[in-house]
Amino acid sequence: MTSLRDFVNAHTHLYSGLVPFDMPLPNRAPATFSEILETIWWRLDRGLDEASLRAAARFYVSEALLAGTTAVIDHHESPNFIEGSLDVLADACDELGMRAVLCYGATERNGGLDEARRGLAENRRFLESNRRELVRGAVGVHASFTVSDETLRAAGELARELGTVVHVHVAEAEADVLDARKRGFAGPLDRLLELDALPEGSILAHGVHLSEADVARTAELGLWIIQNPRSNRGNQVGYPGGLHASRRVALGTDGYPSDPLDEAEALLVEAAKNGEPLDRATDRVHAGHALLAERFNGERLKSEIRRGYLVVDGREVVKGGRLITADVGAIREEAAREAMHLWRRVEGL
Repeated sequence: MTSLRDFVNAHTHLYSGLVPFDMPLPNRAPATFSEILETIWWRLDRGLDEASLRAAARFYVSEALLAGTTAVIDHHESPNFIEGSLDVLADACDELGMRAVLCYGATERNGGLDEARRGLAENRRFLESNRRELVRGAVGVHASFTVSDETLRAAGELARELGTVVHVHVAEAEADVLDARKRGFAGPLDRLLELDALPEGSILAHGVHLSEADVARTAELGLWIIQNPRSNRGNQVGYPGGLHASRRVALGTDGYPSDPLDEAEALLVEAAKNGEPLDRATDRVHAGHALLAERFNGERLKSEIRRGYLVVDGREVVKGGRLITADVGAIREEAAREAMHLWRRVEGL
């Protein structure tokens, strides 16, 4: 039986870890979801280098453990630091005691097909070389609207070759749906399926604009959908009302701090506001454990949680309310220092 604080964060972005350190906002408030991506998040990920990514990951993971998160399923992008980026994330998780499933989100939004190929190559490299007991890999695609059909096919082929799944943003905003239709598909899910990009067990983040029939189809195919209530509310992209058609729906934070209490509260508030039965919504809080077990060959996460005490896979990581696998003060100092360097780079982009 898992407690609320024994939380598997089924979709997040460790690279957002430096955001709390006074991330500068654009001069003009973005008016659409596309503008939010272009003026905030895509500038942030382009500014990342090895040092800032390491600091972001260590800070995010340390705070997540202290909040009661025992595993993260991460979706990463750092266009100017692709090769080796997944090792930086994996080392942070391994050092601090966090179970994780990692991938690089291949995209063509900065450098075309070559950028996507490098992203897929980073997934391959990591999947073939990783030997960390706490960490597994997947194949990432940023979102279907930022890649070609060629990249989607290649992602599905790579995942099947290496015996893993694809992790991709799907129908987070209406723009993803409109893009798929312009390309001749009924929607982003149909595009991904027709291009054979989703092996069984693949992870679809958001699904806000999937129909009830789409969601039922994902369940039949053994796919997972990850709801991210705080992010969807903050980005004003809507509520995923069709998710009740599947039991394979878990909860993520999409880069927001990995605090299960805050995310569960947002879930309940948004579900009630949109008329979704609360018992179905609350099932999602713990569903990430089943997803995680699939990625660890059926092995369930062994954790022990008491007030101020956390054990992950037999390793004591929090005791007396304090992280004991690393110096939190040093982690925060490193994060603050690297954040200043990162914001200078971002302002120049």
